[in-house]
Amino acid sequence: MDQPTLYTETGTSWWPLLWGPVFAVLGFGVEGLTGSTRPLLWLVVALLLLLPTALWVQGRRRLFAVRLTPAALHQGREELPLRDVAEVEGVEPRAGAKVLGGAWSLPRGTEPVPIRLADGTVVMGWARDADALRAAIVKLLSTRRGGPSGSGGGHSATQE
Repeated sequence: MDQPTLYTETGTSWWPLLWGPVFAVLGFGVEGLTGSTRPLLWLVVALLLLLPTALWVQGRRRLFAVRLTPAALHQGREELPLRDVAEVEGVEPRAGAKVLGGAWSLPRGTEPVPIRLADGTVVMGWARDADALRAAIVKLLSTRRGGPSGSGGGHSATQE
C-alpha cells in the first residue's frame, strides 16, 4: 500500500549531470580558438563524463534519501517501522549507536537524530534538517498515542 510522505529529503540533486557537458562545451570552445574543432570528439567526451556521473547521482539519491511515512522511516537502504520507535525528543546520542541507512557513520552534511526504540536501544537517524525530521516524527508519534506530546509517559506506539 502506498503511504503518504510526511517528510522527505532527496539524496542529492541532478545538477552534477551538467559537469560533463559543460566541460565538453568549454573544451570545444577552447579548441575553436585554435581554428580546428572536432565536435564528434567533444560529444563523446560529454557522454563519457555524463554516464558515470548519472550512476553516481542515482546512487546518492538512493543511499542518502530520507522519507517518513505513517508506517516507517526510510533512511538510505534501511526501513525502520514506526511501531518500533518509542521517542525522539530528549534522546541523547550514544557512542557506538547503530547508524540507520547501512553506513558506518552519518552521511556528510547531515545532522544526527537519535531515536530510542521500543526495546530501549538508541539508533542514529540523520537528516540535513534534523529539527524538521524530529518534529515530523514527534507529531506522528503524538497522533498515534492520541496525546498532545510525543514524549513522556508511554514508550509504546499504537500498531497498525
